Amino acid sequence: MKEHKGAHAFNSNHHTVVTIGTFDGVHIGHQKIIQRLVNTAKAGNLESAILTFFPHPRMVLQKDADIKLINTIEERKNILEQSGIDHLIVHPFTQQFSRLSAREFVRDVLVNKLKAKKVIIGYDHRFGRNRTADINDLRAFGEEYDFEVEEISKQDVEDVAVSSTKIRNALREGRVEKANRYLSYPFSLAGTVVRGKGLGKEFSFPTANLEVKEDYKLIPKNGVYVVRSVIDGEMVYGMMSIGTNPTVGGTEKTIETNFFNFDKDLYGQQLSIEMLMRIRDEKKFESVEALKLAMKQDEAISYQFIRDNYAQ
Repeated sequence: MKEHKGAHAFNSNHHTVVTIGTFDGVHIGHQKIIQRLVNTAKAGNLESAILTFFPHPRMVLQKDADIKLINTIEERKNILEQSGIDHLIVHPFTQQFSRLSAREFVRDVLVNKLKAKKVIIGYDHRFGRNRTADINDLRAFGEEYDFEVEEISKQDVEDVAVSSTKIRNALREGRVEKANRYLSYPFSLAGTVVRGKGLGKEFSFPTANLEVKEDYKLIPKNGVYVVRSVIDGEMVYGMMSIGTNPTVGGTEKTIETNFFNFDKDLYGQQLSIEMLMRIRDEKKFESVEALKLAMKQDEAISYQFIRDNYAQ
């Protein structure tokens, strides 16, 4: 897969089949459309291209919207790279770009830049300034500029929309196993390991404190989870706590992971941690001793889950 930072940076000598969307989550609904894109490209001797946008259009057009996404842009790129497409175009979404007329978008972006010979699009897709154009307009442009339009069915489009909504809702409720089923891969949090207050070490549960810089990334509901991460080429399992540490009077939300049978210094490292199962809600315990006991129970539940599901 070749990545292009904007339509203006696209360069290929081949004509393309293009689909357009944010593809947040790249979940099972998206994967169905992407497979159709790849198959269509191969059948027509074309190259497959996904045109996506960053920032998310709503971040630009609705400044007060509190948008939380399943993937960061880097995560989205990494997942799409596994999908078999030839080109990923990540176009900067700006106020200026949003003011392109439908004709300008089709002529200047799809036809002149991306060399589209076929566009696969949802029945309800709208585009151009103020989103005034629809699939019927796109078909008319297709006749004028010599490209085909293939419609994604209402059922498939609704599957995509429903899946995205269900995944976000599941994560907000802490139901990562349900989210993972819709995604077909484990939801993850990525960031830099930073120094915390060292409380985990005092409790005999040393933790890696993860700082997620992208404020638009959806963080699941506070609680304790079974997780895993590849560290120095090795799969390491552990348990993650998301929350404010209320038992010890904490107020700031932290993401802390205790990796099992692991004692390397991780400060400053970039980690991607996959979330596998929710153990329990965050709770304020009567004492530190009660918290330690609960963490021992969390550890036992984690080990049992790992044995049942990931034992070699």
